[in-house]
Amino acid sequence: MMDDPQYYIQGVLEGNRRILSKTITLIESSLPAHQELARTIVDSLLPHTGNAVRLGITGVPGVGKSTFIESIGMMLVREKTHPLKKIKVRKAHNVAVLAVDPSSTRTGGSVMADKTRMEKLAVEKGAFIRPSPSGGTLGGVARKTRETMLICEAAGFDVIIVETVGVGQSETTVASMVDFFLVLMLAGAGDELQGIKKGVLELADALAINKADGDNIEKADRARKEYETALHFLNPSTPTWQPPVLTCSAKEMSGIESVWDTVLEHKEKLLTTGELAEKRRKQALDWMWSLVEEGLRERFRKNAEIRKLLPRLIWEVEKGETAPTLAAASLLSLLDSSAT
Repeated sequence: MMDDPQYYIQGVLEGNRRILSKTITLIESSLPAHQELARTIVDSLLPHTGNAVRLGITGVPGVGKSTFIESIGMMLVREKTHPLKKIKVRKAHNVAVLAVDPSSTRTGGSVMADKTRMEKLAVEKGAFIRPSPSGGTLGGVARKTRETMLICEAAGFDVIIVETVGVGQSETTVASMVDFFLVLMLAGAGDELQGIKKGVLELADALAINKADGDNIEKADRARKEYETALHFLNPSTPTWQPPVLTCSAKEMSGIESVWDTVLEHKEKLLTTGELAEKRRKQALDWMWSLVEEGLRERFRKNAEIRKLLPRLIWEVEKGETAPTLAAASLLSLLDSSAT
């Protein structure tokens, strides 16, 4: 792998897909030399980022996330013309999909199946699909997703879609790095509010009832009304925006454009009030502190004195001979002493 940062910087800015993929691989590497090189690259590319629509999408398994993402991606990479006036209504976008696959807790491997599930979008010139293993991070969100998102923006992608695995705390993590957080829901699965966490509703900028087609249309409409009622009991994250509940069918490509129009309407409102810029500033600070916490954990694990004492303390805590609070304090005191 090349160790010249300019090779990657120039290649990304030129939109070279091969170098873009290499850069993301470098970012995902855990080797210290690669991490240092990646930091230099990301820092240099930062002035070329920030112009994309950042869209996070989550939903329970079976809701049709991949089908929905392929449908909205296919719509966006193709320009739309007025059927009568033959004029361009919407320009074609360049869409990057960052699909996070859950890693095995035993082997670290992942299925990486998103390119297989998005066969049509994968071959489109204006699309780039990057399945990434979660690396075992909380909620299944890839540790380097934020950096990858910036790299894709620098490469000219003006729509970045981050798909979560839909479990654990991944929703919170993805919501902290995107402009618009879309929660896909299903109708006809019993109590429509059963199984959905209040926290997910509070994070959502919109809900979309997917698979609203065929015999499921009426069920989807009933579900929409129930979710609208539920949202009224929650305080919106901003007075500027009340999260709507939409219905769509990714399979039949119906309602997809309305979802996208909602994303654009949200962006326009938050741009006007300055809330979008403030939101991104806060996200940057949250990112910094998450990296600090990650770095502290890494230094803690690598500390020689801690590694020497840790097995004995673990054994004593398991046997009930030492309180967890005392064991933790002992380990942290070693970290303090090594820092002085």
